[in-house]
Amino acid sequence: MLAPAADLNMYLFVAAVLFVCGVVCMATKRNAIGILMGVELVLNGANLNFVAFARHTPLGMDGQVFSLFVIVLAAAEAAIALAIALNFYNNHLTIDVDRADELKG
Repeated sequence: MLAPAADLNMYLFVAAVLFVCGVVCMATKRNAIGILMGVELVLNGANLNFVAFARHTPLGMDGQVFSLFVIVLAAAEAAIALAIALNFYNNHLTIDVDRADELKG
Protein backbone atom coordinates (compact mmCIF):
# COMPACT_ATOMS: atom_id res chain seq x y z
CA MET A 1 0.00 0.00 0.00
CA LEU A 2 1.42 3.36 -1.00
CA ALA A 3 1.70 6.13 1.55
CA PRO A 4 -0.40 9.22 0.87
CA ALA A 5 1.38 12.01 -0.92
CA ALA A 6 2.77 14.72 1.32
CA ASP A 7 0.70 17.86 1.16
CA LEU A 8 2.04 21.37 0.77
CA ASN A 9 1.89 22.15 4.48
CA MET A 10 4.41 19.43 5.31
CA TYR A 11 6.89 20.77 2.77
CA LEU A 12 6.42 24.31 4.04
CA PHE A 13 6.94 23.18 7.63
CA VAL A 14 10.22 21.43 6.79
CA ALA A 15 11.35 24.46 4.76
CA ALA A 16 10.53 26.77 7.66
CA VAL A 17 12.50 24.55 10.07
CA LEU A 18 15.50 24.63 7.70
CA PHE A 19 15.23 28.41 7.37
CA VAL A 20 15.02 28.98 11.13
CA CYS A 21 17.93 26.61 11.79
CA GLY A 22 19.98 28.53 9.22
CA VAL A 23 19.17 31.92 10.75
CA VAL A 24 19.99 30.67 14.25
CA CYS A 25 23.23 29.18 12.97
CA MET A 26 24.22 32.47 11.30
CA ALA A 27 23.37 34.45 14.44
CA THR A 28 25.16 32.25 16.95
CA LYS A 29 28.31 30.99 15.20
CA ARG A 30 31.49 32.96 15.56
CA ASN A 31 33.58 31.40 12.81
CA ALA A 32 33.15 31.81 9.08
CA ILE A 33 32.52 28.13 8.35
CA GLY A 34 29.56 28.02 10.74
CA ILE A 35 28.08 31.14 9.19
CA LEU A 36 28.46 29.64 5.71
CA MET A 37 26.64 26.50 6.87
CA GLY A 38 23.80 28.71 8.11
CA VAL A 39 23.59 30.49 4.76
CA GLU A 40 23.43 27.13 2.99
CA LEU A 41 20.58 26.00 5.27
CA VAL A 42 18.62 29.18 4.48
CA LEU A 43 19.13 28.66 0.75
CA ASN A 44 18.07 25.01 1.01
CA GLY A 45 14.88 26.08 2.79
CA ALA A 46 14.15 28.47 -0.06
CA ASN A 47 14.84 25.71 -2.60
CA LEU A 48 12.40 23.39 -0.86
CA ASN A 49 9.74 26.11 -1.05
CA PHE A 50 10.34 26.57 -4.78
CA VAL A 51 10.08 22.86 -5.51
CA ALA A 52 7.02 22.38 -3.26
CA PHE A 53 5.13 25.23 -4.87
CA ALA A 54 6.08 23.97 -8.33
CA ARG A 55 4.63 20.57 -7.49
CA HIS A 56 1.42 21.77 -5.86
CA THR A 57 0.56 24.71 -8.11
CA PRO A 58 0.13 24.96 -11.88
CA LEU A 59 3.51 26.70 -12.28
CA GLY A 60 5.05 23.68 -13.94
CA MET A 61 8.85 23.58 -14.08
CA ASP A 62 9.39 27.17 -12.91
CA GLY A 63 10.13 26.12 -9.33
CA GLN A 64 12.78 23.64 -10.38
CA VAL A 65 14.42 26.23 -12.65
CA PHE A 66 14.53 28.79 -9.83
CA SER A 67 15.88 26.13 -7.50
CA LEU A 68 18.64 25.29 -9.98
CA PHE A 69 19.65 28.96 -10.14
CA VAL A 70 19.77 29.12 -6.33
CA ILE A 71 21.95 25.99 -6.21
CA VAL A 72 24.38 27.50 -8.73
CA LEU A 73 24.44 30.76 -6.75
CA ALA A 74 25.08 28.85 -3.51
CA ALA A 75 27.97 26.93 -5.08
CA ALA A 76 29.57 30.14 -6.32
CA GLU A 77 29.03 31.81 -2.94
CA ALA A 78 30.60 28.89 -1.10
CA ALA A 79 33.64 28.82 -3.39
CA ILE A 80 34.29 32.55 -3.04
CA ALA A 81 33.65 32.58 0.72
CA LEU A 82 35.93 29.62 1.33
CA ALA A 83 38.68 31.30 -0.70
CA ILE A 84 38.28 34.43 1.44
CA ALA A 85 38.33 32.31 4.62
CA LEU A 86 41.52 30.53 3.56
CA ASN A 87 43.18 33.83 2.73
CA PHE A 88 42.12 35.27 6.08
CA TYR A 89 43.44 32.17 7.86
CA ASN A 90 46.79 32.45 6.09
CA ASN A 91 47.14 36.03 7.31
CA HIS A 92 45.77 35.76 10.86
CA LEU A 93 45.90 32.02 11.78
CA THR A 94 42.21 32.11 12.75
CA ILE A 95 38.85 32.35 11.00
CA ASP A 96 37.12 34.18 13.83
CA VAL A 97 34.83 36.74 12.19
CA ASP A 98 35.29 39.19 15.08
CA ARG A 99 38.86 39.81 13.88
CA ALA A 100 37.71 40.68 10.36
CA ASP A 101 37.75 44.39 11.20
CA GLU A 102 41.55 44.28 10.86
CA LEU A 103 41.35 43.86 7.09
CA LYS A 104 42.58 46.88 5.16
CA GLY A 105 41.57 47.78 1.61
